Amino acid sequence: MDLGLKDRVYIVTGATRGLGYATARALVADGAKVVITGRDERRAQQAAADLGPDAVGLAADNADPASAERLVEAAREGLGRLDGILISVGGPPPGGIADNTDEQWQAGFESVFLGAVRLARAAAAALGEGGVIGFVLSGSVHEPIPGLTISNGLRPGLAGVAKSMADELGPRGIRVVGLLPARIDTDRVRELDALSGDAEKARTANEANIPLRRYGTPEEFGRTAAFLLSPAASYLTGIMVPVDGGHRHGF
Repeated sequence: MDLGLKDRVYIVTGATRGLGYATARALVADGAKVVITGRDERRAQQAAADLGPDAVGLAADNADPASAERLVEAAREGLGRLDGILISVGGPPPGGIADNTDEQWQAGFESVFLGAVRLARAAAAALGEGGVIGFVLSGSVHEPIPGLTISNGLRPGLAGVAKSMADELGPRGIRVVGLLPARIDTDRVRELDALSGDAEKARTANEANIPLRRYGTPEEFGRTAAFLLSPAASYLTGIMVPVDGGHRHGF
């Protein structure tokens, strides 16, 4: 199936590893060009080099108010156009309501929530008909994840912003979608499993609750994200797509 990605240009944030990198790789493999970001300039440039000549790596912190406009300009000036953005950020620190400090909540808000809103707003101003804005959220949009109170508080709100944007931008032909990964086999998820004190036992227990009985791979997530960002998904907007092996049983 041709996704129609050839020569289209996307920004993918938080893409030096994990879900963002897997998405950037899937986009490039199907003919797109990407601007990928990470907080560390060396790692961002190395990740782009690994993806090949159709990728540009830039250091950017989503919490920095100047990042959004800078990334949009990098795509338009450096690669000639902008067709979409996938906004992916690292998860805030784990902890319960009694554990997380005000400073951790504030940092999480700036990065996960407000930073994502700024990026989406800047992209929306630059995109034309056929453009797309994607948010990497979490299964916590529907059901809290134990030990991730900050994420549980912020991600559902961002899903609400995404759905509001879909209504507002739809008349301009711009789509807005969300992806809800659950247990995808990334460094982040392995770190969360390790917090239990027995990572292998935690993984086994989690897999038992997934109908497919296994964690997903970053590549599986990346292919799903690439499809949703592509013209092949041109009539999909305002949706939250679980990428979770069937873990969420509700509608």
